[in-house]
Amino acid sequence: MKRTTPWSSRTPTPLVQEARTRRPAGRGRGLLVAGLGLALLSACSAPSPDAAQPAALDSLMAAGRPTPTFSEPAAFDVSPAFGTLARRMGPAMPSDPLAEPLDIRPERGPVQRDLGFSGDAALRDDTSALRSARPPASISAPLVTFEGLSNQDNFNLLGFRVNPPDPVGDVGPNHYVEMTNLAFAVYDKQGRVLLGPSKIGDLWAGFAVPDCTDASGDPIVVYDQLADRWILSQFTTRGLNDPALPFYNCVAISATGDPTGTYYRYAFTSGNFFPDYPKYGVWTDSYILTTREFGPTVEYGIGVYALEKNKMLAGDPKARAVRFFLDSAVVPINLMGDGLLPPDIDGTRRPQARIAAPIVGTQDDGGPYGADKDALNIYELSVQWNSKPLASFGLAAQVPVAAFDSIFPCAPTSRDCLAQPGLTNPDQKIDILSYRQRPTFRLAYRNFGEYEALVTGQSVEARPGVAGMRWYEIRRSGGRYSVYQQGTHAPDDGVQRWMGSVAMDRAGNMALGYSVVNGVDVFPGIRYTGRLRGDPLGQMTLGEGTIINGTGVQRSVNSRWGDYSSLNIDPIDDCTFWYVNEYYSAAGQASSVVGWQTRIGSFKTPECKRKED
Repeated sequence: MKRTTPWSSRTPTPLVQEARTRRPAGRGRGLLVAGLGLALLSACSAPSPDAAQPAALDSLMAAGRPTPTFSEPAAFDVSPAFGTLARRMGPAMPSDPLAEPLDIRPERGPVQRDLGFSGDAALRDDTSALRSARPPASISAPLVTFEGLSNQDNFNLLGFRVNPPDPVGDVGPNHYVEMTNLAFAVYDKQGRVLLGPSKIGDLWAGFAVPDCTDASGDPIVVYDQLADRWILSQFTTRGLNDPALPFYNCVAISATGDPTGTYYRYAFTSGNFFPDYPKYGVWTDSYILTTREFGPTVEYGIGVYALEKNKMLAGDPKARAVRFFLDSAVVPINLMGDGLLPPDIDGTRRPQARIAAPIVGTQDDGGPYGADKDALNIYELSVQWNSKPLASFGLAAQVPVAAFDSIFPCAPTSRDCLAQPGLTNPDQKIDILSYRQRPTFRLAYRNFGEYEALVTGQSVEARPGVAGMRWYEIRRSGGRYSVYQQGTHAPDDGVQRWMGSVAMDRAGNMALGYSVVNGVDVFPGIRYTGRLRGDPLGQMTLGEGTIINGTGVQRSVNSRWGDYSSLNIDPIDDCTFWYVNEYYSAAGQASSVVGWQTRIGSFKTPECKRKED
């Protein structure tokens, strides 16, 4: 399909691709930025031979160009030690197991009817391939697993339940920090709870921007290994109910490596644009944030932000932010889709000084944004935090990929798609979220010296009506981008695999975690797989491990799932993977129609050694 399609009636009308008149990006409220400053527009690196060349990239861009806006925080303070927060459980109250949850992020985005399965050109690792993987290499059994946050925590803390959970976490030398909608907790590496569960808004208790003290959601937590700091965030939502109010991204950065200690707290504004689906990544001199933004009337676009890392690490109240806003006056809508991902550094080898940060999106020629090919769209962001800061952002490469199909037979959305055991109501199928034209968290970055590697993935229709995980290894070498390998993980066993996250260890081995379900005997659970660096390209060869098997189902007609999960690498050995996702148990099913739980687990590939080995 080569045309844009109508958006959901609950969604602002998109800007049409043909628009060429630059619209103002907003008045500077809410999540990040309003400003001063001069910038250079992106001078793109030369892309790889299989990518679009510079002249072709220029032809893809609309007449307008993204311009940077610099600003300072709307508010800043230093928190008390988070360890002083009590485990703030509300009084016990009766629970109605049939009560529908609060959907904290209603449907916003395009709809697209299914045109039929067109095949997956990267589907190579099926059941027989897994059986024939060279012995004795196999993915490890979980090294540790423990229970994470649950919707019962929301009920205990807030008196209601929500969906989706948006489970996310990261691992440091001694801790694992998890956030969900609408709670957070800190664990040691054996799963003992050190802090929480507490409401997300408690992270900003007493803060000058009261919106941040709400339990609003879309949390992200990342650990900055280069600085030994934790970054925890959420957006604000008061502006959805009162158009006079701005929106904010609330960002807390730990003052030390202790996630239970003191935090420097910031609020950055995005004006009257709601900064949905925020995603953060760690770069050398910036913390990078991407959002999908909705204006007060009809405008839709993508926000790309950089936060001044060194000043934030020092607790400087004047730490700056820069914002670029992409709408269809700047770039055709298929080139931004439903979201872009920022890079997130793994390992201790830093990128070259002042090298641009790659930011990645995907496009599907059968999707809702009118793309003419299946491809990765790679942008570059550069910021110089001088007294007169400079920033540039632009499209660096468009790299064609093996054909994939992101539109499921349940279209025009992907809400009621995946059958669960024992349920016959089609409204109780769960969400694959594949029709969104965006990769799934994270865009894990690693510098190997002669090249830089980026890995990410997305949910696709791997076989007719069967979900699989498309994954990519992108390389940048000499300023040129290429897809080094790609594959679709979907063993031919009728099991749906989706909502995944990809990462790479210090040896170049990869792992992939994801959700699983089928309509017969596989309840919603959590599994993982992997490959060794020298294995045949495009295949996950190490078999499949299980974090936890589900034993219950989601009975709600609110079919939300995800909207993301997170696979991270342990900074202690740079080999051990840690993964968090949601699942259902029989107890969770009995507690509520949406009794989701989360599980955290670690595992490793067989050929990665500790850094000192």
